[in-house]
Amino acid sequence: MIGPTRTRGAVRAALLVAVLAHRVRRLGALILADQPLGDMPGGQSVAAMLDGIRALGLECLPWTRDLRQWRARVSLLRAQFLDPAGASEWPDVGDAALLAALDTWLAPWLEGVTRRDRLARVDLRGALHGLLDWNQRRRLDELAPTHVVVPSGSRVAVDYAGGTPALAVRLQEVFGWMESPRIAGGRVPVTLELLSPARRPVQVTRDLASFWARGYVEVRKELRGRYPKHYWPDDPLTATATRKVRPPGQ
Repeated sequence: MIGPTRTRGAVRAALLVAVLAHRVRRLGALILADQPLGDMPGGQSVAAMLDGIRALGLECLPWTRDLRQWRARVSLLRAQFLDPAGASEWPDVGDAALLAALDTWLAPWLEGVTRRDRLARVDLRGALHGLLDWNQRRRLDELAPTHVVVPSGSRVAVDYAGGTPALAVRLQEVFGWMESPRIAGGRVPVTLELLSPARRPVQVTRDLASFWARGYVEVRKELRGRYPKHYWPDDPLTATATRKVRPPGQ
């Protein structure tokens, strides 16, 4: 007896070139006909794309620097706000957790996507941000800000990529700052990568107060020799921070 006609979706998961639909007629294990179809039901298409993404890994999705930073910010807060049972109000956005929950957070954004090259069109930002509710999105910007305003008035980006928040800023722009800024409700000090006027690193510290007290004198001596026109005050705590060669009146 000839078996019923069936429609199946085939994904070449190793490459995920495209989601293909076929109508197959079988006699037992024997394939009598295999006819490609133009379209397949949306749910099957999305499921097939998800299988391909699982095989390829999350790197096949259109990540941007901002989205990687967003992910690192959420991960930082998840780690910092654990309850006694080890749970957190912040979602797990690690690779394993995201891959395990693709059906929940990514599937709704894959309608109409049937080829790997079309993954670049997926609104990954919308999909990821949907993991947070409105209050969490507001608190994310408050607890793990993308930028910090330094004493000179500059708005400097915080880099979360290394797992520890870091701020690369010219030394002259943080004169008057008594101590390193802290985020996550004061739980985490920001690592300061202090730069010369040419934006070359001269000191890395999470304890700015200690640097002013113990390290600044030697750094000042070196920088005065290399950049004599710039402002290198004796007392960095009472000095005026500046984005320019010298502050007004100096």
